Amino acid sequence: MIRYHAVGALALATGLLAFLCATPIATARDALTEIRIDWATYNPVSVALKESRLLEGEFEKDGIAIRWIQSMGSNKALEFLSAGALDFGSTAGASALIGWVHGNPIRAVYVYSHPEWTALVTRIGSEIKTVADLKGKTIAVTRGTDPHVFLVRCLQQAGLSESDVKVILLQHADGKAALLRGDVDAWAGLDPLMAAAELEGSAKIFHRDKTSNSWGILNVRQAFADGHPDVVRRVLKTYDLAKAWSIAHPEELRRLLAKSAKLPLAVVERQMSDRTELTVPAIGDAQKTTIYEAGLALQKAGVIRNDVDLRSAVDHLVDTQYSRGEIDLRD
Repeated sequence: MIRYHAVGALALATGLLAFLCATPIATARDALTEIRIDWATYNPVSVALKESRLLEGEFEKDGIAIRWIQSMGSNKALEFLSAGALDFGSTAGASALIGWVHGNPIRAVYVYSHPEWTALVTRIGSEIKTVADLKGKTIAVTRGTDPHVFLVRCLQQAGLSESDVKVILLQHADGKAALLRGDVDAWAGLDPLMAAAELEGSAKIFHRDKTSNSWGILNVRQAFADGHPDVVRRVLKTYDLAKAWSIAHPEELRRLLAKSAKLPLAVVERQMSDRTELTVPAIGDAQKTTIYEAGLALQKAGVIRNDVDLRSAVDHLVDTQYSRGEIDLRD
């Protein structure tokens, strides 16, 4: 078991560097001086990558610094990418599609997880038992994120739409707080906050559907990818090392995530053991299918215009060229 602070950082870096030895380091061909990349509690691999300082080691000889920026949700990651404050940002696949069709010049280049990170949550003792019971109720949600997409799809499956409920737009943490205070009737939750609400706040999940959760996707700004394709490949290779380490050391990963998210270990254990799959393939057809199906629901809800060619949009968004030759994590 890793002890943290100085010892923990050394132990994690030592373990991850064992994976690095077999990976050749390319030489930078440009004058890039900084890579801006996010970390997020909904992207556990990003936490391992940040704490290991593998990216810093990968690019140190090139004189390229690594700047870490926390994303509090897919919507914030997309805002940062659009503004040029991030070069790489973590989102749900469906959220990336929303960003792309609304003019955010990004490419989805990597899968960091296949999570069931969102579900519909209410308070223990609530009369809400099914999605149909949400008619006329208030629901907290963060627009443009997978919980929002999940809510839209669940409502449609129950014969409802957003016009049949009262949507309260709040960032994820604020949505959790509003539910526990009784300010809203339900919340489209996001882990690890959702797990915390279950274990600490008298909340319960009343509707789950893993198939309506989209993949955890790492996006890159198109301009960055066009200017620095070799750097993109090196970042993703290093991401693979962190993912491989995370799969091989689940308990250490949970401790890192609990520390970074400032949450009890039991909360992270619920998120990671029950609702997060890290052993996932390279980005490709499986992600395209899920994102396309989410796009159809979003078109029906009016979030995406009806004149958008979803097949073409997904093909332009999902870029598989940078993940070719990545470590096979399924063996």
